[in-house]
Amino acid sequence: MKKYDFDEPVQREGTNSLKYDARAKFFGNADVLPLWVADMDFKTPDFIMNALRQRMEHEVLGYTFRADSYFQAIADWMKSRHDWGIQKEWISYSPGVVAGLNLLIETFTQRGDEVIVQTPVYFPFFESVTGTGRVVLDNPLKMEEGRYTFDLDDLKSKISEKTKMLLLCNPQNPGGMVWSREELTALANLCLEHNILMVSDEIHSDLVFDGYTHTPLATISDEVAQNCVVCMAPSKTFNTAGLTTSFLIIPNKRLFTRYERTLSVPHLHMGNIFGHLALEAAFTKGEDWRRQLMEYLQGNFNFMVDYLKEHLPQAKPMILEATYLAWIDFSALGLTDEELNKTLIEGGVAFNKGVQFGKNGSGYMRLNLGCTRSTLEEALLRMVSVLSR
Repeated sequence: MKKYDFDEPVQREGTNSLKYDARAKFFGNADVLPLWVADMDFKTPDFIMNALRQRMEHEVLGYTFRADSYFQAIADWMKSRHDWGIQKEWISYSPGVVAGLNLLIETFTQRGDEVIVQTPVYFPFFESVTGTGRVVLDNPLKMEEGRYTFDLDDLKSKISEKTKMLLLCNPQNPGGMVWSREELTALANLCLEHNILMVSDEIHSDLVFDGYTHTPLATISDEVAQNCVVCMAPSKTFNTAGLTTSFLIIPNKRLFTRYERTLSVPHLHMGNIFGHLALEAAFTKGEDWRRQLMEYLQGNFNFMVDYLKEHLPQAKPMILEATYLAWIDFSALGLTDEELNKTLIEGGVAFNKGVQFGKNGSGYMRLNLGCTRSTLEEALLRMVSVLSR
């Protein structure tokens, strides 16, 4: 087994990197250490890069289709990673999960309909709803024993005849929870009772730490499978976000057909050559790399927890069950959200503001652990130095 080096620094400046080359635009400071947008600083795995280089040897980049091996790679990965047997006929395409969310909202709801969003949550959820002329129905998560869980009583009190869809983040971003089968079952049954279509963003499903198990929503029951769409991609796990390739798993044939029609009219169904090849390489050759990545990320999280406990105990990170995105409560410092963000930027670090994820994210910041240990250590040093003052 090849040993991968996640401590190796990679020069990302000068590549039109959103994370690095847009720092001045987003933070007013081109020198901050960027631990914000959710891509990693590690090299995209060699088996993916080799597949792309091999294809580049052929000097025609014309129209292509997704080969049977592409669909088989997804099916095999779902079976081996999640014990989920899926069929080729369930697999559709999307140029990114967020694009898929928008297309699904356009397909299965009408303007003015309510779409349930459970905050704090990945902020493009809000834009996907409001940008398509729908209405956000906020069902805030509740905190129990240091982790979030669903507030079903609140949801029951808010559902109306206009409530048509629920956007689920599974595993959860930014909190990093791995929803249990019991939690998902209770939520899914409530949606079935009220004829609410569930759309499950499971892009972080392969970034689950030891001791936790991801449950794809569609595996809850056959009835739930017929009432949901699962959105996945290799991009977070294998650092290929720039290839804009994701896939949707839609077991319900009627829903599948309607979505495919929406996708094909603007010719979004074709995808791109390199995204298809990267996905196939990731899902056929990527398990060893994924395991080593998770070990490194666990080490980064443990390092951060110990560092904060010693140097800034007022900052309380939520226990991370999945993802490489740490959710840290800074409310004990007594700063407003703007004061906290401004102070950190002045101190030379850039995170995501908690309020981006919903008003109940106030007091929090999201920190990207997908970086070298030395980068993380420097970021924590800067953070502690400026906040201690």
